[in-house]
Amino acid sequence: MKLLGNHGPLRPAGQTHPSEGSSIGRSAVVGNERLTALAGAVLLVLLLVDIVSSASLHALLPIHIFVGVLLAGPLVVKIGSTSYRFLRYYSGSPAYVRRGPPRLPLRVLAPLLLVTTLVVVGSGIGLVVTGPAQAGPLLPIHGVSVLIWLSMIAIHVFAYIWRTPRLVADDWSKSSTEQAPGRGLRLGVNIGALLVGTVAAILLFPGATAWVIWSQTNGLVSAPLIVGLILATLMLLVTRPLRWR
Repeated sequence: MKLLGNHGPLRPAGQTHPSEGSSIGRSAVVGNERLTALAGAVLLVLLLVDIVSSASLHALLPIHIFVGVLLAGPLVVKIGSTSYRFLRYYSGSPAYVRRGPPRLPLRVLAPLLLVTTLVVVGSGIGLVVTGPAQAGPLLPIHGVSVLIWLSMIAIHVFAYIWRTPRLVADDWSKSSTEQAPGRGLRLGVNIGALLVGTVAAILLFPGATAWVIWSQTNGLVSAPLIVGLILATLMLLVTRPLRWR
């Protein structure tokens, strides 16, 4: 007859050993980071396309509008995953507290970046819906918000781009996958967000026709983009001494 001690101490049903709970918590944190990284990588590609198309709106306005609506899907995933980490950390979840918050400058920047991003994307989609005839204040709001947003997104990208490729690559490594199960779910969420964004872009794309006609008669200038890129460059130079990583 085997002794009970050979199997370790008994625990009440449903009780988890501290090390097991810690392991589950770490897996959740890593999974959240990888979901955020994948959504961020998708968003970065789409944003670069949208920024490049802004440089020549006369020729690339349809692409600018289509991609601008499409990226709303991945943006929801990015905001959702980062908001979840925020809530878990400030609600005292041990694993998220151990992982720690982003650096203070990034924590200060985050709400400002969130607001300006929502204004840029929201005003852009609003312009597609209203058309040039009823654009009202949305057009100047979109231009000014882009100018401000470019500086903030430049700092955000510079701070996180160093580790994003590693986090995305780790999710496809067999050994790393065991540390954070759910790779299929993370991939599915991002693909689903892209599909939803694509459907929305297709549904709203007829609104681009009015803007293309308007741009040919009234002209569109990319002044906010030019000024915004200059400000973004200056901001990166000013904040360079800060330890972002």
